Amino acid sequence: MRGVTTSPPPRDVDVVLPCLDEAEALPWVLERIPPGWRALVVDNGSTDDSARIARAFGATVVHEPRRGFGAACHAGLTAATADVVCFCDCDASLDPSLLVPFVREVRDGHADLVLGRRRPRGRGAWPAHARAGNLALARMLRRRTGLRLHDLGPLRAARREPLLALGLTDRRSGYPLQMVVRAADAGWRVTEHDVPYLPRTGASKVTGTWRGTWHAVRDMRRVLAEPPAGIPAGGRGVR
Repeated sequence: MRGVTTSPPPRDVDVVLPCLDEAEALPWVLERIPPGWRALVVDNGSTDDSARIARAFGATVVHEPRRGFGAACHAGLTAATADVVCFCDCDASLDPSLLVPFVREVRDGHADLVLGRRRPRGRGAWPAHARAGNLALARMLRRRTGLRLHDLGPLRAARREPLLALGLTDRRSGYPLQMVVRAADAGWRVTEHDVPYLPRTGASKVTGTWRGTWHAVRDMRRVLAEPPAGIPAGGRGVR
């Protein structure tokens, strides 16, 4: 179901969609990109028709041969040119049209980074082991940064230049967490809002198994162990 808006979506927005063999889900996702926004589908080594389908639906395809969720996300961020950049999974578990109020919140100066707190809808939307791992990481994040977040989900929005200034280095599963940690270290205003989380299309590459979840948690624990970085407080200074 599309997000409900009462006015046209803001312009000059790029949506980064990390993609690995998501041919089945891509049409659903790309049909829900708000009008006037650009979809950047980052092909992370797909062996199906993901790239062809993405182009057919009007998306810009970025190729990132280095495997890893963070590698794909960062390739999309560096390829983006819009003032505001959003991130969304490409597996039809999250509706990118829900990003419209996130972008408005950033544009209006009420937040520097807006995250979606996933609320599962439907059986199998969020496996118990993945949810438990996410909860544990959120608690560790709170101890590390003081941010009272409940989720480290992939649906998010921020301004491009301050994001680049964070100097993100993780290219695996720790990338989303490193973004939040470094944003907190830089004094960014970080908010989260509930979003429906649907059963994904196809098999998860990260949290679909206990092994995948363990690797993701390990990557994120490594990020939390990093000392605070000296990052300019660009989130607040750029409007």
